[in-house]
Amino acid sequence: MVILVIDQALKFWIKTTFYMGENHAILGQWFYLHFTENEGMAFGMKLGGIYGKLLLSLFRICAVVIIGWWLYRVTQKGAGNLLILCISLILAGALGNILDSAFYGVIFNESTYMQIATFLPKGGGYGSFLHGKVVDMLYFPIIESHYPKWMPLWGGEEFIFFRPVFNIADSSITTGVLILIFFQKKVFTPIHQTPSENPA
Repeated sequence: MVILVIDQALKFWIKTTFYMGENHAILGQWFYLHFTENEGMAFGMKLGGIYGKLLLSLFRICAVVIIGWWLYRVTQKGAGNLLILCISLILAGALGNILDSAFYGVIFNESTYMQIATFLPKGGGYGSFLHGKVVDMLYFPIIESHYPKWMPLWGGEEFIFFRPVFNIADSSITTGVLILIFFQKKVFTPIHQTPSENPA
C-alpha cells in the first residue's frame, strides 16, 4: 500500500504540474524528473494500436488477479517474509500501472508541450476506460557517451545508460523480480512442517 500510494501521488503531481517533456535536474547530470507518458509496457515499451492497448490492460488485470491469489496462498501457508515482500512489490507495481491504464484517460485531459493536464476536466478526459497512458518520470542518464566508430550498425551513435524513463511502479516490479531471481534459494526455502503435519 505504501508503494502504491507513493507511486500514484507522484504521478498525480507530475501530471498536474508538468508540461509534456518537462525536465528538472535532481542530482546533477545523473538524475532527472522528466515527464513522459507511454501507452504500453514498462520502461516505454509498446504494444501498438487501440486493440493492443486494450489487450495489454486486460492482461495486466489478469496478472494482478493471479499475483494477488499467489500472495494470498503463500501467506496462508506461512511463507517467509522475503517471498511475501517480493510478491507484494510485484503486485503493488502492477496495480500502480493498471490504475493509469484504466482511469487516467477518464480523469485527466491531454498533457502536451503547451498544456498542463487538469484533474476531472469539464470537457472530459483524453481517453476511455482502459485506454489511459502510463505516467513516467524517473530518468537516470548515468553514463552518456558514444559507441566506438568501428562498431557495426551503431558506430558513432550516442549511448546513454540508463535511457528508459520509468516510474515507481516499474521499479517495484523490477525489484521484486530481481530479488526472486538472485535470492531464489533463500526466497523459495521450503516451509518447515509443524510436528502435527510430519508423518513421522
